[in-house]
Amino acid sequence: MLLTSTLQAGIFAVLTLTSHSLGSMVYEGGTIISFNETTEELQVLRNASLLIENDRITGLFEGYLQAPANVTRVDATDKIISPGFIDTHHHLWQTAFKTIGSNTSLADYFQKFGEYGPAEEHFTTDDLYVGQLTGALELLYEGTTTVLDHAHASFSDATTDACVNATFDSGVRTFYAHAIHIIPNGYSWESQISKLQSLAADPRFAQTDPDSLISLGLGWDAFYNAPETNITELWNNTRSLNLSVVTTHFLGGPFSDTNSPTALHSYEWLNDTVPIVFSHASFMDYGDADLLRQTNQYISTTPESELHFGHNHPDAHLIQDQAALGVDCHFTYSSSMVQQARLWLQTLRWPNYLVPLQNWQVPKNNPMSVQQAFYLITRAGGLALRRDDLGVIKVGAKADFAIFRTDAPNMIGWSDPVAAIILHSDAGDIEDVLVDGKYVRKGGKLVYPDYTALRKRLTKSAERIQRIWTEEIEWPALSGVLTEGAAPYGEAEDIDTQRGDGTGY
Repeated sequence: MLLTSTLQAGIFAVLTLTSHSLGSMVYEGGTIISFNETTEELQVLRNASLLIENDRITGLFEGYLQAPANVTRVDATDKIISPGFIDTHHHLWQTAFKTIGSNTSLADYFQKFGEYGPAEEHFTTDDLYVGQLTGALELLYEGTTTVLDHAHASFSDATTDACVNATFDSGVRTFYAHAIHIIPNGYSWESQISKLQSLAADPRFAQTDPDSLISLGLGWDAFYNAPETNITELWNNTRSLNLSVVTTHFLGGPFSDTNSPTALHSYEWLNDTVPIVFSHASFMDYGDADLLRQTNQYISTTPESELHFGHNHPDAHLIQDQAALGVDCHFTYSSSMVQQARLWLQTLRWPNYLVPLQNWQVPKNNPMSVQQAFYLITRAGGLALRRDDLGVIKVGAKADFAIFRTDAPNMIGWSDPVAAIILHSDAGDIEDVLVDGKYVRKGGKLVYPDYTALRKRLTKSAERIQRIWTEEIEWPALSGVLTEGAAPYGEAEDIDTQRGDGTGY
């Protein structure tokens, strides 16, 4: 049975529907936020249908599809079908800290919550497993289908295994950037390299299979001070093990220029097929930005993190053409990529408005669109990871998408689906989420088996960890510098919200 759809801008397909596997499904009559490869722009399809077969999108059609009986049909009337969101920077293991970092700074984070803090002493492998797993499920619940996890709970072989196992159990598409680092517990360089190699040999990663749900990468933050022999060894392993991505933290400015694009380029890491993602890149200079454009490498801006922790992003607006968005630390704020895009949209709008205002002029245009914000959490994430089949709805793309209901009070009255998602939706509006063509959230609920038992395990873990962090550890006052080459500490003035004496802090 041959069905030919109306061709529109090259995005509709001609498909032969004669025999379909049990993995065939069509969402019918919805509003689809698709991607037009000719214009490189989002394209909204109304009253349209989306066909998936196994793990791929195989058709986009106007109206309803006259599909064979063995194709599962799902009514998407009055619903928005969005590509799944892509989070290009996260530390998924940190869930147990949730809410105790609500007023922390980056300097405080380094001491208490990061990879060099006391977590390696106090987190058991079960703490890390349930934290990693619930962190990943939180992403799925909010429509994020792909994450680049800078996995730095690699305190030992055992803690690494706990996080890896949780990642495979979660169902989220993960670029698992296994962190190698110098930590004070005796976990040697040789042992860490050996563990990286053993992970690459784990058949679950399937490093040579482009369809693998979980891909192995490298997280490394010591380009600035490690022996050159170590850096060479890491690069040789990156190539020989076919690692999918390398990610590194880069701040610049008063935080020092550690791990900058210039530094990595000096080792010839940028001009290669391996994607390099620079998280934050807060104080990037022109030379670094130029290198990113020349080598087509990306930064990951984490809007709420940079505002919350204080590393800020004064130069990020100048390199958004080589940027995608991320979350960073879900224990301190929302992990919703929609929330990150919404915050970033308004954060970038206000300084551009300010330019004419400071010249006593009234701005007549809006400097950033909702389409651009949406692009940064979808297509741009796929490009950062050099995966043309992620973050888009088009024929041949991975079947990773989210279906939004539009009947709640915050959504009714919409006409622009992109604006509806970016500026009006919340996680409660998401009805279904699919990764690789499989449901991970259905009918508004996670499909993870026995989530109640997992929730209880995480709650017990968090109670123990938070008691240690808030009652048992005596934290020394910060003094000196944050890290090698950084500027001295300074004091930020508290905001005053209280009449009379005191600030209300």
